[in-house]
Amino acid sequence: MHRLNRTASNVADTERFNPFCRLSQYRRRKAHTRLRNKYSSQQPRSPPKTEESIDSQATVVPKEPNRVEGPNRVDTIALEEGRQQPAEKEMEEHKTILGQFKTAMFNSWINVLLVFAPVGIATHYAGVDPTIVFVMNFIAIIPLAALLSYGTEEIALYCGDVLGGLLNASFGNAVELIVSILALVKGEIVIVQTSLIGSILSNLLLVLGMAFIAGGYNRIEQNFNTTVAQTASSLLALAVGSLVVPTAFHLASPTNKGITELSRGTAVILLLVYASYLLFQLKTHSAMYNEPSEKSPKRNHVEPAGKSLVNASASVSHAVAMGKPRPEEEDSVEEEKEEPALTLWAAIILLVASTALVAICSECLVDSIDDLVTTAGISRVFVGLILLPIVGNAAEHATAVTVAIKDKMDLSIGVAVGSSMQIALLVIPFIVVLGWIIGEDRMTLYFDGFQVMILFVSVLLVNYLIQDGKSNYLEGNLLVALYIIVALASYFYPEEGPLAQASE
Repeated sequence: MHRLNRTASNVADTERFNPFCRLSQYRRRKAHTRLRNKYSSQQPRSPPKTEESIDSQATVVPKEPNRVEGPNRVDTIALEEGRQQPAEKEMEEHKTILGQFKTAMFNSWINVLLVFAPVGIATHYAGVDPTIVFVMNFIAIIPLAALLSYGTEEIALYCGDVLGGLLNASFGNAVELIVSILALVKGEIVIVQTSLIGSILSNLLLVLGMAFIAGGYNRIEQNFNTTVAQTASSLLALAVGSLVVPTAFHLASPTNKGITELSRGTAVILLLVYASYLLFQLKTHSAMYNEPSEKSPKRNHVEPAGKSLVNASASVSHAVAMGKPRPEEEDSVEEEKEEPALTLWAAIILLVASTALVAICSECLVDSIDDLVTTAGISRVFVGLILLPIVGNAAEHATAVTVAIKDKMDLSIGVAVGSSMQIALLVIPFIVVLGWIIGEDRMTLYFDGFQVMILFVSVLLVNYLIQDGKSNYLEGNLLVALYIIVALASYFYPEEGPLAQASE
């Protein structure tokens, strides 16, 4: 029995601190709380007990329902059943097709933007101005990406911890993958490369920087699990190295002979490294990700230097000695067992439908890029490096900032750095292998030197900032400042530069 209890505890810890599952659990917990509050409000509240009512209850023995004779007995039973009827009726309605549709559509306010999906598709086939087509489909993909993520999380809840983590890892960057595949098939190599690098930069600089700023504006500093963050950043350094090597190889061999073979072999190695990382995180070393980080007090509660440290240390030690949970463990005590809000078939239908709509809107988006570049006067590099990454990451960006404000920095860093790592070790190598399959020899790991350099500097800066396991708003300012510099450089990047020449 002790072994079973310990196993159940380990599984619960893994589900709580697994970066692939924590984001989905956070969203589901908010949805279930709203749903539970709605149902509990249907229950009739009994009036507060007074001293007279307490005395009367002590002296008068209530009659059993079975002893009521005549029509009064039927009325009493009907009254008792009627009190439970509204909540039970709503629970039954929740499981209907209409109820499941409402649950999926109303799970986030961002779904109001779904009206742009049919508008964007219609403008594409109606031959409207390409700028309008791009903007309409750009906005439409944002809520569709959120629905795709929601459907994936609901299905993962039925699959268990390991399989659910793999499912979340596979579909975590589905929008970037779909856009890249469509652009690759259409021969838009510049869009493929810049959008993937842009997604990494957006998560590392903009999302992580905004999370540091939002979480640190009323705190001296915040703490997070350095082991998890540094493991992900080390893997990112490996991914950057896989791009630096082909670039250096090109300098030694300007004819590009052998770069295609080098890129394909490197892509296979990166996929194997990512598979070993999943095994490392979900199976063999999952306990490493279970270490809770220290919570940080808000600025208006900070005591004089020295005193706060002593009191904090003493209070935590006393709590541990008394068997009380640590402050970061209190949330885990209050958490209830997660249950899916959608049925399995409803979640599958939602995932398939949202994926299909994302593919259609992405195709309309990619088709309008050429005319957009011509009419609006912006470069493909700016479109791929800055604009397209906003599409697939908008919902995750908002979540990362929101949880950072609540001092859940492990989850925030898991969203930002973890997503960047998946793109670098999973999506980019997969696109190279896919180009190999369809015969697109131009899709290699030889990226433009401009992209490789800014990615190298970004990973270097992030590694410096997270190595101490603490963050503050100044570090967030540094990350956002670097992202703005990159955006300015990409906006003025010459269209006839080496990146455009390499794709021809």
